[in-house]
Amino acid sequence: MSGALAGRVVVVTGASRGIGRAAAMAIGAEGGHVIAIARTTGALEELDDALRAQGSEGATLVPVDLSDSPAIDRLGAAIAERWGRLDGLVGAAGSLGLLTPLAHLDPKTFDEVMGINVTANWRLIRSLDPLLRAAPAGRAVFVTSGAAQSCKPFWGAYSVSKAALDALVKTYAAEIAATRARANLFSPGATRTVMRAKAMPGEDPSSLPTPETVAAALVPLLFESETRNGETIRFSRPS
Repeated sequence: MSGALAGRVVVVTGASRGIGRAAAMAIGAEGGHVIAIARTTGALEELDDALRAQGSEGATLVPVDLSDSPAIDRLGAAIAERWGRLDGLVGAAGSLGLLTPLAHLDPKTFDEVMGINVTANWRLIRSLDPLLRAAPAGRAVFVTSGAAQSCKPFWGAYSVSKAALDALVKTYAAEIAATRARANLFSPGATRTVMRAKAMPGEDPSSLPTPETVAAALVPLLFESETRNGETIRFSRPS
């Protein structure tokens, strides 16, 4: 590792598993301090142990459900008090919802998917924007999906939420274009995660790249040298 994130503070949502956890581990390996957000305290503690075991600094653990909007607001205030800035944000938390025809989709499920995939990320931007602007090179990366464009049958809630996320992040990127901060989308493609297994139960997981492989391509988007803004960076699977 290059140590490109040494001394930098990065928030990671969905940090307890999948791409979020792998990103947190890679950020730690690059010398960054991770503010890890997930619902499960035990899983966050396991992440902290794993970071220390690889020789990284332990994480700041924030066991929060992203549907708790006031908690997201408090997060920004707490980071401002302790660090006065935020160098990076990885929005990796996501909800698949239920694969079913739109006409059969329960309103509660639709609202939950939109809440995690869209509203929570808007609240994070709202809470953390001043801190990203205050950093020498604030970088925000949000995990999107090809489902935003493919719009396959039965994937309605997920596809709609990711399309809305894309618009959200690109709008934010346009608003910060004249600042030192940057915001981009990262589309990992099919990855060996619990969410993917839920969506495609008959698929051979060994045929898919691991979250660690995907995270290795995501984390450099947090580096100061990354100057793209408002773009969707798609993971290219190694040949």
